[in-house]
Amino acid sequence: MSGPRRSMNRIGRLCRNLRGLAEEVGELGRLLNHIYGSKPKKPGEAKQEMGEEIADIFFALVCLANNQHIDLDKALNKVLLKAKTRDKDRFKKK
Repeated sequence: MSGPRRSMNRIGRLCRNLRGLAEEVGELGRLLNHIYGSKPKKPGEAKQEMGEEIADIFFALVCLANNQHIDLDKALNKVLLKAKTRDKDRFKKK
């Protein structure tokens, strides 16, 4: 498959991945609102684990990166180096 049809399939996958990411971030936001905000859980609402919600977001990001052919190892190392250099004196070492 090539041309416009291939492009539309890639755009469709990108949109699905982006929707999935938005949904997962929303679930984390809802959980944080239950824990720290003014909106208590509804009776019978399923228990959520913050670590699992964050892992869901991470997985959605990995899927998005794969869709875009991004080398996450390379990108993450670049960001960590930038943060290490930029923030080297920002925090007290423990």
